[in-house]
Amino acid sequence: MKREIVLRLSPKEASDDKVIKSLVAKKMKVAPDKLTAIRVVKRSIDARQKIVLVQLHIEAYANAKPPKHELPKFEYSDVSQKDEVIVVGAGPGGYFAALRLIELGLKPIVLERGKGVNERKKDLAQLNRNESVNTESNYAFGEGGAGTFSDGKLYTRSTKRGDFKKVLEVFTFHGASEDILIDAHPHIGTDKLPEVIKAMRQSILEAGGEVHFDTKVSNVILLDNQIKGVELESGDKIIGQAVILATGHSARDIYYMLDENNVQLEAKTWAMGVRVEHPQELIDQIQYHSPKGRGNHLPAATYSLSCQMDNRGVYSFCMCPGGFIVPAMTDADEMVVNGMSPSKRNSQWANSGMVVEIKPEDIGEFQNKGVLGGLEYQKELERLAFVNGGAGVVAPAQSLADFVDGKLSFDLPECSYVPGLVASPLHFWLPENIGMRLRKGFDYFDRRARGFVTNEALVVGVESRTSSPVRIPRDRVTFQHVQVQGLYPCGEGAGYAGGIASSAIDGERCAEKAWEFITGKTLE
Repeated sequence: MKREIVLRLSPKEASDDKVIKSLVAKKMKVAPDKLTAIRVVKRSIDARQKIVLVQLHIEAYANAKPPKHELPKFEYSDVSQKDEVIVVGAGPGGYFAALRLIELGLKPIVLERGKGVNERKKDLAQLNRNESVNTESNYAFGEGGAGTFSDGKLYTRSTKRGDFKKVLEVFTFHGASEDILIDAHPHIGTDKLPEVIKAMRQSILEAGGEVHFDTKVSNVILLDNQIKGVELESGDKIIGQAVILATGHSARDIYYMLDENNVQLEAKTWAMGVRVEHPQELIDQIQYHSPKGRGNHLPAATYSLSCQMDNRGVYSFCMCPGGFIVPAMTDADEMVVNGMSPSKRNSQWANSGMVVEIKPEDIGEFQNKGVLGGLEYQKELERLAFVNGGAGVVAPAQSLADFVDGKLSFDLPECSYVPGLVASPLHFWLPENIGMRLRKGFDYFDRRARGFVTNEALVVGVESRTSSPVRIPRDRVTFQHVQVQGLYPCGEGAGYAGGIASSAIDGERCAEKAWEFITGKTLE
């Protein structure tokens, strides 16, 4: 006998296998020793009320042999002699596109401007020591993309665009914990994700695909509105049947290069703001409605906050419980921060981006720069943060309560940001359309979550790379660029994804559409 059962338990009960077994047996009206298998297929935490509950969706068997439980498996056949497709970028969009191309019998040639994850770690260590920024190897550029060293959250609402479950299974096949298949908000962790990414690269290479690091694309080769290949910074040219452009939201040079080639681009809405950090214990107390915090049986608490202020959205972004703030700039005269969490989410801090919606009409005089005006506005805010910071990548910061009250902070609380902080009046120098909306938004959030605005918390500037101000437009059916045949804008950099999971889904879809273009067939 098989049954699907839903249990809503206290955190302590949910951590006790004996309690779960007893309750499942009672639901199935059998003795506990008659149960042959209990498998949790979905797990979530409901903290909406004062009493926090853990909800378990369980698949249970009694008096019957359960089917053998196996992790998902994938086979990647040899494609070394097959038609070649160029994939620009080795982030989630690029690597998932490459693996899907192999499944479809095409050979991916992955070109990555940055380094592999192992070498990339050395450049990040240098950055955290407040040394020079490597413009091609940093928290944004390199194998795995921006997500590799910025938490590894896999939640997405973009499931209509592709198979989210398969994305999780591919990650699991390459070494991620099986927990991501059952958790409502799956998370790999920045300490685990690099090894998963390396395993994905190995699958590509073993199947006859190619992955090239330190290989920067400088131009596209166009003929009669069709892409024929790309030109590298070295001067070499690579020819392919199609090009999947998965370069991420920070590869600004790609937008400028496409614009110079008269390849159509669009300005779009994006968001910028600050990164906010609280003691994790405080967030646990607020979210779990208890002065004792999370106790022994709950994970580090998360939050998701949003509101409308003066007709623009103000919201939390990339919330990292038990995490760290990291320097995410890609050039020496910029100040950009991001957040990450290790798999155990066990640091003493919780941080999140807090950003304001920016529309093309919000950028003032930068509108005169046309479709790339948003990029220039974004760069200007980063330069402003750099000028108001300290030496190197020391970041400007202010206590959250002082920011809301418009006061200069003289004493800053301890922070996870390793390069260091300098007290700075962010309330004064942030553009008013961002700073004022953030201050109003924080005041609103404090009314919803009492204790959120406090001098124990910090605002650190600036969080500006939530997404790109530019979209590379594509046809809704073919996924090809609206003007250039064989060119497939993909993922965050193209404006069609936001995060690891949705970029991976988009990469798979772009690979499928490239296959249809090359073969003249249609996938069923």
